[in-house]
Amino acid sequence: MKYLIVGLGNIGDEYAGTRHNIGFRNVEAFAKAQGAEWMDKRYGAIARTRVKNAEIILLKPSTYMNLSGQAVRYWVQQEKIPMENILVIVDDLSLPVGKVRMRGNGSAGGHNGLKNIESCMMTQNYARIKFGIGNDYPKGAQADFVLGQFSEEDNKVIEERVEYVGEMIKSFCLQGLDRTMNLYNKK
Repeated sequence: MKYLIVGLGNIGDEYAGTRHNIGFRNVEAFAKAQGAEWMDKRYGAIARTRVKNAEIILLKPSTYMNLSGQAVRYWVQQEKIPMENILVIVDDLSLPVGKVRMRGNGSAGGHNGLKNIESCMMTQNYARIKFGIGNDYPKGAQADFVLGQFSEEDNKVIEERVEYVGEMIKSFCLQGLDRTMNLYNKK
């Protein structure tokens, strides 16, 4: 079985390490742990790896966050991946820093990357891991907050949770969405 694991973020040095790039950070850590190498391809960088019988394609779209759906659609079609084998990792303002939640579908919740994926794929029915980045910002400063860097204290929490997400990715590919949500959403 083939799986597409998408980490959302923005390309470029000015976005490296920002809260909005937590999806990139997660797939990069997973690729590193698996010994997978990144290759620049159409609409993004991909890395290929296997976990037991699961062929995993990791994707970091190069389309910028608001056009992520173009990259997802291209790689889904290119690799002939069914919707139930897609997992998107995205930052979430409504969750505390480091809190993760897996869902099998749902609205974009105001996230432009998810909105574009839903528009391009014409469905909200795909798995996603929402990775909490907190929401400690003054009114009207949301854009600056999501494009800002994590504090040193937050980074300690993030590192531990990135490993946890790696385990969630493996579980999703080997045990499926429902079992993974039951195992990991409780912790």
